[in-house]
Amino acid sequence: MTPDARTTAPARREALWEQVVEGFGAFRVVPVDPPADAGLIHSWVTEERARFWGMLGASRTRVLEIYDYLDGLATHHAYLVHRDDRPVALFQTYEPEADPVGECYDVQPGDFGVHLLLGPATGEGERGFTPALLSVLLAYVFSDPRHTRIVAEPDARNAKVIDRMLRTGFTLGPEIDLPDKRARLLFLTRDHR
Repeated sequence: MTPDARTTAPARREALWEQVVEGFGAFRVVPVDPPADAGLIHSWVTEERARFWGMLGASRTRVLEIYDYLDGLATHHAYLVHRDDRPVALFQTYEPEADPVGECYDVQPGDFGVHLLLGPATGEGERGFTPALLSVLLAYVFSDPRHTRIVAEPDARNAKVIDRMLRTGFTLGPEIDLPDKRARLLFLTRDHR
């Protein structure tokens, strides 16, 4: 008798980065597998709390198409961040010169773009979780010596994220107009993290 696919645990995927944070456990950065992860990502990006992600009305099929497309690019990447084997965040990276954001500011050598969407909280919020998660992601990005400055461009109306980035050490850049939003550029250099 073959095991039922619905009751068989999925294989643990190899992480590109693993880091233990005292008091928070082990974090793993794992590439998105679009067919396997589209349902999870869809459930996150279509929640009202994720409105600034820009996919509230997207169908599961559309989410799969988007992440299949990203998976085929050499300049853009999507990852699920797991904490003790439970997905807790969607993390995306990109090379600004290969993205519309690169047309809106003077891209410097070593610039590396990021997007972050936290998964839904389970239970009450956990004090210090977001800074712990960000410390892992910054360590991962800066582990590549080619990356000397991180670029983020959250929706300019997303005061909560902008404030979090400033408390993490990012500096404010100008507001820019992207095809789908008015954004605020934020920068973090390797020396100022």
